[in-house]
Amino acid sequence: MASTVPAAVVARGWGWRHAGRRDFAVRGLDLAIAPGERVLLLGASGAGKSTLLQGIAGLLGGEDEGEEEGSLLLDGRPATGQRGRAGLVLQDPEAGIVLARVGDDVAFGCENLGVPPGEIWPRVGEALDGVGLRLPLDAATSTLSGGQKQRLALAGVLAMRPGIVLLDEPTANLDPVGVREVREAVERLLDRTGATLVVVEHRTAVWADLVDRVVVLAPGGGVAAAGPPSLLQRDADRLAADGVWIPGRAIDLPTWHPTPGGPLLTGEELTVGRGGAALAEVGRIGVRESSALAVTGPNGAGKTTLGLTLAGLLPPVGGSLRAGERLAAGRGPEPIRWRSRDLLSRIGTVFQEPEHQFLAADVAAELAVGPRALGLPQGEIDARVDELLERLGLVRLAAANPFTLSGGEKRRLSVGTALATRPAVLVLDEPTFGQDARTWRELVLLLRSLVDDGTGVVAVTHDEAFAEALATATLALPSRTVAVPA
Repeated sequence: MASTVPAAVVARGWGWRHAGRRDFAVRGLDLAIAPGERVLLLGASGAGKSTLLQGIAGLLGGEDEGEEEGSLLLDGRPATGQRGRAGLVLQDPEAGIVLARVGDDVAFGCENLGVPPGEIWPRVGEALDGVGLRLPLDAATSTLSGGQKQRLALAGVLAMRPGIVLLDEPTANLDPVGVREVREAVERLLDRTGATLVVVEHRTAVWADLVDRVVVLAPGGGVAAAGPPSLLQRDADRLAADGVWIPGRAIDLPTWHPTPGGPLLTGEELTVGRGGAALAEVGRIGVRESSALAVTGPNGAGKTTLGLTLAGLLPPVGGSLRAGERLAAGRGPEPIRWRSRDLLSRIGTVFQEPEHQFLAADVAAELAVGPRALGLPQGEIDARVDELLERLGLVRLAAANPFTLSGGEKRRLSVGTALATRPAVLVLDEPTFGQDARTWRELVLLLRSLVDDGTGVVAVTHDEAFAEALATATLALPSRTVAVPA
């Protein structure tokens, strides 16, 4: 792989406020990143980490999309229009997928940069191999799991060979093998090209020995701390209090011993899949009152598909899934046959991509969508919305557009939209994505309280600490238990 000219970043009093937002996402930022430097960018959820990466990549737009203060320069010039100098892997990897086939999608950036055709496909193969995404080049991008989409997005950036690589939570939806492969792929890229790196990641231990410097953004603006990776241990207490994940430090949680109750959902000889194609043979599975089931396993094993089946959104490919008497409540035993309105108060779903369930123009209105569809009185709707805004740390964002939130804030809002209808079963796909240490803890305590009140929780997750803190039972799916037709 050929070397490239590493990029430099300089911010002087820089700030950005998204259009329609009262508060700045980032403000008063003074920061210099030297060519070839490797920086781990940390901070509480909502501190502006993703906004800074988008600014460096030149993606924030003009005056109609927000207000800018100060200056943010890439190689001494505004980042907008510097084609190919920055490669960004977005927090939502699906947002970066543009073409229908895996090979074409990875090649897309190279083609836009005018890379000679003879060089493009060797780069594509090298990038896919580097991130461990060993799929046919004509594989459909629409069929990939969330973790596979994450690797695909990274491969597209690696193939472009930019002067600065910007990674926003690049391992959040990956299994342990995928985390290792992505981290190794990034290290190989940097060693071969000398590119600058800025990575936002709550899994600090994954990147601490790869970076030169740690920069912690302050929620109110500016830099809260900066220094070598040893900073994470030297200032561990102060940083942990601000929500930074400290390698090797567990989150303090009270002991908890829930007592599972009666059956809510029962699967017998259950096989799940999509479009009639089997993906995973699950066998017998049960979700009970006052319980939490963690669904784990490698990327592509069928975890999300199982979650959607349990949620009544996909039909079983084989076997049966039946609701218990309390959950069925006169609607029949098969959730897949229920109307959307019936599901609202029975089975709530939090999708892997939060944006897929946003419908309203502001956060408070989003939380009110479900209760309003149930025909609840306005007073009850307002009470539920206010309670959720408080519990999920979203009060100051009540009037904000959901699509302008940080990744962690979007995740908490998506959880809130499901909780607003108070379902008996709650199915969550990667619920801790984008959470800092404080919001992670609050989310665990919130879900524990739901279990204590009788809710059956199903969580699809790669977060081992989360599963240990919440699960009363764990189902580990093996890799691709059923062959999927090409």
